Amino acid sequence: MGKLIDLRKTVYELCSADPEIMNIMVELGFEQLAKPGMLQSAGRFMTIPKGAKLKKINLEHIKSIFRARGYEIEE
Repeated sequence: MGKLIDLRKTVYELCSADPEIMNIMVELGFEQLAKPGMLQSAGRFMTIPKGAKLKKINLEHIKSIFRARGYEIEE
């Protein structure tokens, strides 16, 4: 089984389990996650779908990038 991303989990939970997710999120336009403290604060309640809606980034695009990097998506 490949790497798994559960879109119901918070960004903090996902990045804590797999730090590579943070780099992908920053590349996708979530640059603020790289700022000190942001992952520990906003990341604790923000999910990828909520963040995508907030940043006006197409969720299907995000999913396709993660799939291209070898991740399986769970919703």
